[in-house]
Amino acid sequence: MAEQARAEEAAEAEVGALVDRLKERIYATITMIAVVVGLSAGHAGPAGAAATVLTTALALWLAAFAADQQAHRTVHRGFATGAELRRMLYVSSPLLTCAVAPAVMITLAALGAMSLHTALLTAAGLAIASLFVWGFVGGLRMGGGRFLALLAGLVDAVIGVAIALVKVSAGH
Repeated sequence: MAEQARAEEAAEAEVGALVDRLKERIYATITMIAVVVGLSAGHAGPAGAAATVLTTALALWLAAFAADQQAHRTVHRGFATGAELRRMLYVSSPLLTCAVAPAVMITLAALGAMSLHTALLTAAGLAIASLFVWGFVGGLRMGGGRFLALLAGLVDAVIGVAIALVKVSAGH
């Protein structure tokens, strides 16, 4: 009985880590949409754009990690170590990986395969497409059928487009 309870608790903790990790992935994706759209309207070259994308991802990760540690210290009266620290790093890693697609697109622009403007807008489009995919998958997993999953994906993609439009209308 006690072993089963521990197994259920461990499974629940694993699911919780996956939920938190996906939340960070979606948050980072939304943030990166705003960053690459802002860069596409600016005058940065490929090196400046790459530096902005990479430092943004690093800053997001550092901020999340610092907040996690501070919250852990406050609640548990000590620093996260061992399994708790590994969970924090696992959950927050999508904040770093959100820079991969934009960095690849910027590299292609630097190599002359496309203009930087096109590369940045493509990166934004890929991020918006990923929001659609996560929404669609979430809709399917909720059991609402393909139509409702498609609707959920479209709503999430519209949110991504709205963020891009807010960034453009802000003039950045």
